[in-house]
Amino acid sequence: MDLSLTLSFLVVSIMLTLAPGPDILFVIAQSISHGKKAGILTALGLASGVIFHTLAAALGITAVLYNSAFAFQLIKYAGAVYLLYLAYQAIRDRNTPLAAAAPVQQKGFQLYRTGVLMNVLNPKVSLFFLALLPQFVNHGTGNEALQMIVLGLIFMMQAIVLFTLVAVCAGMVGKKLFAHPGTGKYVNYGKAILYAAIGLRLALTEK
Repeated sequence: MDLSLTLSFLVVSIMLTLAPGPDILFVIAQSISHGKKAGILTALGLASGVIFHTLAAALGITAVLYNSAFAFQLIKYAGAVYLLYLAYQAIRDRNTPLAAAAPVQQKGFQLYRTGVLMNVLNPKVSLFFLALLPQFVNHGTGNEALQMIVLGLIFMMQAIVLFTLVAVCAGMVGKKLFAHPGTGKYVNYGKAILYAAIGLRLALTEK
């Protein structure tokens, strides 16, 4: 792989990861409402989903998805429904004190799984990787698929580091909120609005 291309890809990846978007907002929401550990586990799930999209792009599966309107719509609406379900859960738990909600309702694997599903069920991420990764592949050296997989792993690792830092910072904010249990209702309302907005945006936007 070309070192200059790889470094350029890393810089672009960091900028994209830190840009306001569904993933980073999701990590912030989980960290504030359930603590930094919850945010980190969610971040690990989101980053793990990158593996799926990278392999799909490298193996040409994403191209098939892009050319199949039915498959694209199916995955898109599945992701939207899942996010709306998370919004419903947040509304349902609106009167649960933040400090009590974390250990009871948010198990480690559930948080990780939520992150994975949110990432995998967004076909736009697959299309994004299909458009991004080939731009940083050195076609002169061959093994394009392998280069794309390596780039995907680089993206995943930097995302884990940055999301972890974001989770720690947001968790500190959430810890201060624990001293005021009454704010839990408003935090959960905020989460519900965020999840619903992301879900509706995913459902209503085109390729």
